[in-house]
Amino acid sequence: MSIKKNAESYIVRTGELNDAEAILNIHKSVVSEGEYLISLSDEFTKTPLQYTEWVQSVLENEGETLMVAEKDGEVVGWIVFETTQNRRRLSHTGTFGMMISDRHRGKGIGSMLLGALLDWAEKNPFIEKVSLGVFSTNQRAISLYKKMGFLEEGRKVKEFKMNDHEYADDILMYKFVK
Repeated sequence: MSIKKNAESYIVRTGELNDAEAILNIHKSVVSEGEYLISLSDEFTKTPLQYTEWVQSVLENEGETLMVAEKDGEVVGWIVFETTQNRRRLSHTGTFGMMISDRHRGKGIGSMLLGALLDWAEKNPFIEKVSLGVFSTNQRAISLYKKMGFLEEGRKVKEFKMNDHEYADDILMYKFVK
């Protein structure tokens, strides 16, 4: 799958083991922004080996997937869908996380990645529900999720303490694909 947007060509494809380092670097970069992730920079200590093992475990599970967005051979974003393994009552659902390199945001990559994930989920015989959690302050992401058909299912009030006087809710969203 590919898209042309603003004369730039991006491609979405299934992730591969050799993408682990690029995925880790994007994750580190997004964590360093400190705005919409639970982990702070000093708490994020994943190693390249840990990320390689994680990518491998996702790719080996038929109920999970990892996709990347590429521009000119460079991974610029990724989305992962994971399940709660070994829990039959939850085997029909899972959650996703997505990260895009800051210099490639606002170019439709999030829509591409999420669209590809939803297409995958619709074709996957095990998956019926796709879920996520998002900071209530992340209006850009919330708008994307609503545009893609996700609905708010609940809210964890003041779940994230941003500083001594400021909190953000964790908005739980979902979409049924079957």
